[in-house]
Amino acid sequence: MPNIITPTPEQWDAYVKEQSRAHVLQLSGWGALKAAYGWRTACIGVEQNDALVGGAQLLFRPLPFRLGTMAYLPMGPYIEAAYEEIVWQAIDQTAKQHGAAFLKWEPGIYIYKENKPHYGNLGFRPSPQTVQPPRTIMLDISDDDDAILARMNQGTRRKIRQSLKKGVRYWEAAPDEITRFTKLMQMTGKRNAFGVHEASYYALAYELFVPDYAALIMAEHEGDDLAGIMVFAIGDTAWYLYGASSNVKRNLMAAYGVQWQAIQWAKARGCRYYDMWGVPNYAYEELEAQFQSRSDGLWGVYGFKRGWGGDVVRSEGAWDKVYNPIIYTAYKTALWVRQRRAT
Repeated sequence: MPNIITPTPEQWDAYVKEQSRAHVLQLSGWGALKAAYGWRTACIGVEQNDALVGGAQLLFRPLPFRLGTMAYLPMGPYIEAAYEEIVWQAIDQTAKQHGAAFLKWEPGIYIYKENKPHYGNLGFRPSPQTVQPPRTIMLDISDDDDAILARMNQGTRRKIRQSLKKGVRYWEAAPDEITRFTKLMQMTGKRNAFGVHEASYYALAYELFVPDYAALIMAEHEGDDLAGIMVFAIGDTAWYLYGASSNVKRNLMAAYGVQWQAIQWAKARGCRYYDMWGVPNYAYEELEAQFQSRSDGLWGVYGFKRGWGGDVVRSEGAWDKVYNPIIYTAYKTALWVRQRRAT
């Protein structure tokens, strides 16, 4: 009989690395990062003959308006076909033990559609709210540099080449250089009017993921920090999660240079895909029709990301499994009221 266990972080990460859909949001470090900022975590493993055959890392946080607790499953679970029932039973049991009114599941992107889950059969319904951006731009970086550049638009290629010619220095930042990045993040958030995490969040992310699963790539010119990005990778995919740029010397195009350096870093690790992580949740035709006239939300970054030659891809979005119908109804009503007030 399979056993339900709590894997050690080392055991769990080793298992995640073996999966074809390995994702950074299922690594133990992601749970540790979120646990430092208001979430609780639980890692569930199903073991057969001393080997993991399935499992998931769950996150928990209080719902707004004191409506209870939400369980959250990002980009998992991992299940061998013969153990699907017991893995989902263990997930549901753990969620309920933590007082969750419902489980929000974001399965992520399925490259091969035949592998997509049957959500209704598993007790899930479409969710009115996502946690991660459901739409992104994916680059295929498995070809040589010339082929990758050829898929970009002319303006992006030109800016990359410009960023490499003007004496800008690019490097992977050391631990004592993280504050240089966090200052750029604060500057970028203020300039573009969007929220950023506090400095300690990025410092902890660096501590937990660099160098095994991430790199912080910086750009400077004659003593001025110009740009930086934190890129993560596991398996065949890299994710550009955090990026910042300075208000000075923008003509040197360092924001393009650090992105190109991150792609090179991902290629060197054997990644095939580079996920630009988050564009407005509209079909490609609508994105192209509106991006020049809009700058709210993720619209402000779409103009930058579209030039890199990737495909607009939609994830499976979010799905909810309800354990407490009364609280779930109140949660949906509160969301509806909030959305109405926002408009």
